[in-house]
Amino acid sequence: MTTLDSTHAEPAARPAAAARPLPLRVAAPLAIAAGVALLLAFPPYGVWPLAPVGVALLAAVAHRRRLRAGAGLGFLTGVALFAPLLSWTNLHTGYLPWVLLSLLQAGYLALLGAATAWVSPLADRWRWAWPALTGLLWVGQEALRDRTPFGGFPWGRLAFSQDTSPLLRLAALGGAPLVTFAVALAGGLLVAAAWRRPDVRRWWAPAAALTAGAVAVVAAGLLVPVGAAGGGPAVTVAIVQGNVPRLGLDFNAQRQAVLNNHVDATIELAARVADGQQRQPDLVVWPENSSDIDPLRNPAAGARISAAADAIRAPILVGAVLLGPQPGQVRNAGILWRPGAGPDLEQLYTKRHPVPFAEYVPLRDLARMVSKQVDRVRNDFVPGSEPGVLRAGPTVLGDVICFEVAYDEVVRDTVTGGAQLLVVQTNNATFDVAEARQQLAMVRLRAVEHGRPALMASTVGVSGFVSPYGRVSDATGFNTRAVVVRQLTLADGRTLATRVGLWPEAALTALAVAALAGAAVLRRRRVG
Repeated sequence: MTTLDSTHAEPAARPAAAARPLPLRVAAPLAIAAGVALLLAFPPYGVWPLAPVGVALLAAVAHRRRLRAGAGLGFLTGVALFAPLLSWTNLHTGYLPWVLLSLLQAGYLALLGAATAWVSPLADRWRWAWPALTGLLWVGQEALRDRTPFGGFPWGRLAFSQDTSPLLRLAALGGAPLVTFAVALAGGLLVAAAWRRPDVRRWWAPAAALTAGAVAVVAAGLLVPVGAAGGGPAVTVAIVQGNVPRLGLDFNAQRQAVLNNHVDATIELAARVADGQQRQPDLVVWPENSSDIDPLRNPAAGARISAAADAIRAPILVGAVLLGPQPGQVRNAGILWRPGAGPDLEQLYTKRHPVPFAEYVPLRDLARMVSKQVDRVRNDFVPGSEPGVLRAGPTVLGDVICFEVAYDEVVRDTVTGGAQLLVVQTNNATFDVAEARQQLAMVRLRAVEHGRPALMASTVGVSGFVSPYGRVSDATGFNTRAVVVRQLTLADGRTLATRVGLWPEAALTALAVAALAGAAVLRRRRVG
């Protein structure tokens, strides 16, 4: 009986390359280099061509490995990627949440490394299929990571590294999963090009053709038409970034000051409008946590917001923490506050995807055994059940809150519900500018994916507007107070990505499962 790593393969199935995997002394540094390359593709670095390079390096080091070795090398890549990518999580919460989250996310790349090793017989027998296999496995890995555990954590998807790449335009056809597939496909072409024996005559010809294929995949994004999905009316929107007294978790201790910052900035905007220095907005957007004092139960807080709305003479989308519905429970909400009328309880969105261990603590008793820090989350945020479709006069908003922008279905549900403008309310006061820019990259993808103008409103930055082409305008600085006003053209139509929804991801994931099953059959035959 032989193993996969054996050099005694059948001559007909033997590829042109050497039959052995890369030496471990070479593979381990390359696995770390793969993670670093992937990291540098994401904001704030933004060297997006390195994403296919990172994919290619991981595919190369896991190829023809035993499953355990493939998983170990994938884990090295995952740690090199996620530990620095998620370093903003330890700024104000300590090292334990950051370490646990980074290791958990690295575990999914360990599964990817094992899966890559598992399908090696297919890649050896049908070299032309290797790039496609690489793309399928990446989509399958992300589909799993985006949903497990406790609803998943989609941060660090390949698609979110492509905010300035031609591949971003593919989001209009198949959303983030198609962009991820294209990035990994290009990486698969690169590894197939590099994995050749230089002593074979004219080895450079197929290698050059495969490399050109990788470049062509990226360039193909330029052929995809993007833009507004059907024209709509023009509206003027203002983003108010009130800032906080100081960064960190204790910004909540300054709740009144944070609310006052946003009220005062809005009243100052109203004065500039009255003087003719600024266009009259049709809508004002405040960020998440702009009122951590429940304005529906605290008359003073409600009066302050009403004063701002009356001054600016436009509805304000307020990010508020609302008490209830049960004792010990709160809701993270966006609520429309109308001038002269106050809160419109018919136009209220409750965050559907609260963040585990940050906004609520699952398995609290068990989690407390790991760290008593979980009790800093005193009240559990309860999820809403309806998409964030809010009607503000002539504008229908698609409201998502903070991390929800990373979840495909949460954003899409607002568009299929009639949203003409995507709004991301977020609070980056407990993080840093790198996290904010990573989040803005997701907003850019969503704007292209659904052909909608979009905006991100943050307490401390980065805030800004995004066109349906993915271009950012009026981006603010970090840890500053700012107000930006822009006229936007709303959109009513639907892109192909909006219409097909999750089907591209489902189809690609199903093919990944089929590839794993096919590799099992081929392995059984080779062992026999």
